[in-house]
Amino acid sequence: MLTKRIIPCLDIKDGRTVKGINFESLRDAGDPVELGKFYADQGADELVFLDITATVEKRKTLRELVSKIARHINIPFTVGGGISSVEDGKILLDNGADKTSVNSAAFKRPELIQELAGAFGSQCVVLAIDTKKEADGHWYVYLNGGRLKTDIRCEDWARKGVELGAGEILLTSMNNDGTKQGFALDITETLATTLPVPVIASGGGGTVEHFIDVFESAHADAALAASIFHFREVEIGVLKRKLAEAGIPVRQ
Repeated sequence: MLTKRIIPCLDIKDGRTVKGINFESLRDAGDPVELGKFYADQGADELVFLDITATVEKRKTLRELVSKIARHINIPFTVGGGISSVEDGKILLDNGADKTSVNSAAFKRPELIQELAGAFGSQCVVLAIDTKKEADGHWYVYLNGGRLKTDIRCEDWARKGVELGAGEILLTSMNNDGTKQGFALDITETLATTLPVPVIASGGGGTVEHFIDVFESAHADAALAASIFHFREVEIGVLKRKLAEAGIPVRQ
């Protein structure tokens, strides 16, 4: 049986790690290089780095920061933010990233997924989807850091992304993000049980029980969290021990 992965996320703004609630009210959470090393030492399975306000002008800063973090960790490292071409992805992979994460740019130009998968392999392409449940009960795709609503349903875009070559889905529920009230089990289960690629659940993890729920009930392959790790509310080692005690396979 494949082990379930625990993935801390570094949301980066102006070179610092930040964390908000429902994609707003950002607060400083520390130095990303120090945090990355700390999580690797604690037993994190992977690390995700997202430049949440990336622009073309910040590419150099992002590249240098990625390189610094990569030198301090020995676990798979996914980087996203501002990737809109194969060249953008190559720069990050050349500087220590193991996978690229694409979101808005891929939605606006889906061929980007094909291009990245063709250049680096599907295993290097993570399709990040920010989604929100609306009053009609459906989950819709949001772009530009959650600022722009589309009329496309999350499951439809996820399916298309996989058909184009995405090797993994990073699913963030905007309704749950930063609330520490639990992951969005319904949409996570929908994707995890219908797609042929791993699904990473993101948004809402606050307790050990939430992680147990997203693995047991929603069948996620991995769970990503930020503030509970950044502010030492749950330690990765303790979380993994509790998951193992609950019968969930994890790498110790």
